[in-house]
Amino acid sequence: MNEEYDVIVLGTGLTECILSGILASEKKRVLHMDRNDYYGGETASLHLTQLYNQLRPGASVSDDLGRDRDYRIDLIPKFMMATGEIVNLLLHTGVTRYLDFKQIAGSFVYKDKRISHMPANEAEAIASPLLGVVEKRRLKKFFEFIQSYKTEDDATHDGIDLQTITMADLYKKFELEPETQDIIGHVMALQLNDAYLDRPARPTIDKIILYIGSTARYGKSPYIYPLYGLGELPQSFARLSAIYGGTYMLNQPANEIIHDNGIAIGIRSGDQTARARTIICDPSYARDKVKTTDKVVRAICVLKHPIPNTGVDSCQIVLPQNQLGRKHDVYVASVSSTHHVCPKDVYLAIVSTIVETDTPEKEIDAGLELLGPIQDKFVSVQDIQEPLTDGTNDQVFISRSYDATSHFETVYDDVKDMYRRITGNDLDLQQRPLTQDEEDQPTGT
Repeated sequence: MNEEYDVIVLGTGLTECILSGILASEKKRVLHMDRNDYYGGETASLHLTQLYNQLRPGASVSDDLGRDRDYRIDLIPKFMMATGEIVNLLLHTGVTRYLDFKQIAGSFVYKDKRISHMPANEAEAIASPLLGVVEKRRLKKFFEFIQSYKTEDDATHDGIDLQTITMADLYKKFELEPETQDIIGHVMALQLNDAYLDRPARPTIDKIILYIGSTARYGKSPYIYPLYGLGELPQSFARLSAIYGGTYMLNQPANEIIHDNGIAIGIRSGDQTARARTIICDPSYARDKVKTTDKVVRAICVLKHPIPNTGVDSCQIVLPQNQLGRKHDVYVASVSSTHHVCPKDVYLAIVSTIVETDTPEKEIDAGLELLGPIQDKFVSVQDIQEPLTDGTNDQVFISRSYDATSHFETVYDDVKDMYRRITGNDLDLQQRPLTQDEEDQPTGT
């Protein structure tokens, strides 16, 4: 290990593995290490015994949960928009050759203590029980407007400039009620809080159009999910990095990031060192360079039935903050044996939110109550951390912790931001040709 590299990456979370794969494919010499003996870090998919060891150490695995090897349980569940930037990234890098996907069967919203299927177009809005007759007409007009709006064609603007009008004023123009605004902003645009209301409408409209387009791609919901769990994603990017000469070391601690005059020049692991001009890591490898901004509570639940009142084997449910009298939404993500992550007739559901009180588990009660009887439950509370600086001065580039959302959009934003800081260039997602080594690799998982 006593060698020199262009980049050293610490941690095998999805963000780190994506950057490792991209930089290796750009001919950078990459060393990638992780203190764990498995890929994925916080985005790993664990067997049942691994989950017990991590979240319930010392406890015996319940006998009625089935075989250990039948489980691939995500520590942090995330779905992908079918036409989103993460999918574009997978296509750009070619790692789709190592992955298979299955659609998530439903997208739901919580309103008035019940869950309803999310309308994603004019026809579904008219049929939806979520809205009254008058509100359905207003929402229909809103959908028609945003889908026909063309920036370069003033005739489609109806006197509205999406670059300057706030989202609050746009809602007001279409006379949409607050509960409808919650559905649009939090379930379709996947906004993390209501701060977006006072910002220009264009970014939110783009997110809504992404949701509608992703739903139109396959129907039912806008989300897809990798077979065998989220942990397949970092492993696929690790494979990409290895094809281009990246060196991987699991079960290898990084004891110290070495600096010279305040600039990182390498890492120390035990009595060995490796030098590099760029260090990339997750927050756990640079505690002195990050701050805690929030905490997230997650409950991984094992069920013997699909979530009641959904009629599907997998789904996302968003419980908007205003329905619960909170400042943050609650998310429910559910997958099943059809995704090869648990035994037949077993279902996995993860409920999460940003912590607001001294009793975190109570904050997800509304989500847990939707699940029906719970066979087993693993609750964790983790810090959400972000770097104190952008890393350009000391050449230590630190990713953000994964938030409470059950989708990938914020993860891609972090990848894009880090790539720009590391290289000075924007990430170009034009699909590139595969190398001969990649062509020779088998497809699928």
